[in-house]
Amino acid sequence: MQNPTTKILQLGLVQQSCGADVAANFAKTIAQIRIAAQQGAELVVLQELHRGLYFCQQEIATNFDLAETIPGPSTQVLGALAQELNIVIVASLFEKRAVGLHHNTAVVIERDGSIAGKYRKMHIPDDPGYYEKFYFTPGDLGFQPIPTSVGKLGILVCWDQWFPEAARLMAMAGAELLIYPTAIGWSPEEDAHEKVRQRDAWITVQRAHAIANGLPVVSVNRVGHEPDPAGGAGLLFWGSSFVTGPQGEFLFNATVDQEETKVVAIDLLRSEQVRRMWPYLRDRRIDHYSELLKIYRD
Repeated sequence: MQNPTTKILQLGLVQQSCGADVAANFAKTIAQIRIAAQQGAELVVLQELHRGLYFCQQEIATNFDLAETIPGPSTQVLGALAQELNIVIVASLFEKRAVGLHHNTAVVIERDGSIAGKYRKMHIPDDPGYYEKFYFTPGDLGFQPIPTSVGKLGILVCWDQWFPEAARLMAMAGAELLIYPTAIGWSPEEDAHEKVRQRDAWITVQRAHAIANGLPVVSVNRVGHEPDPAGGAGLLFWGSSFVTGPQGEFLFNATVDQEETKVVAIDLLRSEQVRRMWPYLRDRRIDHYSELLKIYRD
């Protein structure tokens, strides 16, 4: 029997704005998942912490009330939806693992409604407007792709997207595509040119992960302005969700300022052809990379 030359995955992504009403946000998300499924999506990816406002702009103890267990209320609803629609869903949740122990977690829901696996965000930022170290313990599940009925998903989350090591380790473990649920934006007070540089850098580094590993990349960001609880300028999330093929070529680009639900066809077998031409994994000099285990070479 001749080997197939294509393996098309119909991937749906949901780029949306969020408000303070968690129930309304979740209802909107579910409606968009249904639209993606109606358009043929087999896999739907949601943005980082999609259930509500990005609460990490300030360190506020009562925000821990937003966390939930996995399995829990959201995975129960999404599991029933995945089973009904016969799709796989990647959702990003504020996980309560134990009292005083929380993670920023991406959970994968299989077609039958079961939890296929989860990934806990490994790299945790602590910057103005992004005080995530107050809320999230760094992940302890490593960089392991999650096997599903649509392929092996290399799930990483937001700040992870700046680290080539994370993408490489997912590729080395057999991921068929890299997926980044994201919440990133500008301060409205930033200089216009700096805004352009930041967004361009964000896109470029992820395209580089696609190229360096010969894998498709999916990045799903939120959109819209969210106020600072302390009265500052808040954050203006820049949307721009995108999908690339294994040579970094764009398959889809979302807008900077609009909610969008889109289904994109990804050929998972193109990685085989690309890696034959550009065999980065073959030519790695692991015998000379031991210094990478140091924080810095003094």
